[in-house]
Amino acid sequence: MAKAEVYIERREQGDYAVRKPGSERASAILPTQEKAIERAREMNPDAAVHVERVRDTNVGGRDRWRKL
Repeated sequence: MAKAEVYIERREQGDYAVRKPGSERASAILPTQEKAIERAREMNPDAAVHVERVRDTNVGGRDRWRKL
């Protein structure tokens, strides 16, 4: 059985989407990253929550996700 995952992505509107892998639509839209993380944990407490973060790194190019 595959491990459950949930992704938190920042939208162009400035709010945050909670998405399951491969989904076309967000499961929830929240105003802050903190509230989006809380909602993701409410939806599935055992899921690995990945938060979008784009930054430059010294090795391997750009880093895109941070696992909580």
